[in-house]
Amino acid sequence: MKRKLYHLSHIDLDGYGCQYLTTQAFDEISCYNANYGPEVGARLREITKDITKDGKQSNAIILITDLNLTTKEANWIEKEARALGVGLQLLDHHITGEKTALNHSEWYHLDINHCGTWLTYKWLQKKYDFDAKNEYKEIVETINAVDMWHSDSNQFEYGKVMMSIVSSAKEINRTMFPAEDTAFKMSLIDHAGSMLGNSDAHIALDDAAHRLKKEFFIIDQNNTKDNLVASYITSLLSSQKERFTITYQGCKGVLGYNIGNASIIGNTFLVQNPDYNFYMDVNYRGNFSLRGNDTLDLSIMAAKVGNGGGHKNASGGKIEEYQDSFIYEEVRNFVQAYLNDKSFENK
Repeated sequence: MKRKLYHLSHIDLDGYGCQYLTTQAFDEISCYNANYGPEVGARLREITKDITKDGKQSNAIILITDLNLTTKEANWIEKEARALGVGLQLLDHHITGEKTALNHSEWYHLDINHCGTWLTYKWLQKKYDFDAKNEYKEIVETINAVDMWHSDSNQFEYGKVMMSIVSSAKEINRTMFPAEDTAFKMSLIDHAGSMLGNSDAHIALDDAAHRLKKEFFIIDQNNTKDNLVASYITSLLSSQKERFTITYQGCKGVLGYNIGNASIIGNTFLVQNPDYNFYMDVNYRGNFSLRGNDTLDLSIMAAKVGNGGGHKNASGGKIEEYQDSFIYEEVRNFVQAYLNDKSFENK
């Protein structure tokens, strides 16, 4: 499709299943994902900012799937979509959205009998003549069987394995690398779809799960999955380092959010990027790890900024005043402002 789609969906198999279909149907698409609660509003604001940044497009559409909105959220996004001049469509099956659906029936489609992937499939077929050869019908029915918990369906057991594979696919931090995380989950769904119909397919898929994940991260040669993931994440940090750069007292660092594995990833990044002085990884509680390369005493930095300590090249602490966010840029901006304040205090 030549229309630009801004697609917000849930973070389970059904939510990613919706996006798996739209990525097949639309040439221009930006995917966003949210769990229930305040993240929904944060992602909606992110979408409207991106539309403004991209330039108003009369042929653009905001699509929301497998998520119900509160009345306040629905009123807000309807007003924003109208002001931006873009289309708006919601496809959901959660009964908790019934009141909102009644008040916004022009664009809020609620069907409690089918999952979001099924609703997205039917919407694409009706609006855009999608999948004339029914290539995606079986995978849609499989996701519907498990998401609606039709345990008597022949596709139920296979859907359970698919659900487990996607829910456990946490190797890529979706806050820092949303596009790559979505691509990873799309690849798993695509592989799963290609194995449908085989004898004892659910067992075969379960046996193949580890291999399918590893295949996504192999660049040059095979290795353990942990090493492959660490190399992949490090390459993302290096290729996008301007986006992740922070400074402290004239020293340059890179900020990770809830990545973990700080020793391997941090040290590898610093070896590959010797112009950087430190690597910092902060989690949603404000706990942070620091790794260095002998150019900055991190034990002193950790003590000053987070009442922590450790070694010169490996330390940690906690930002007591930490304010978490679903948007990475907001996390980075907060940490940078915090480091600036601490740097000023310690002069």
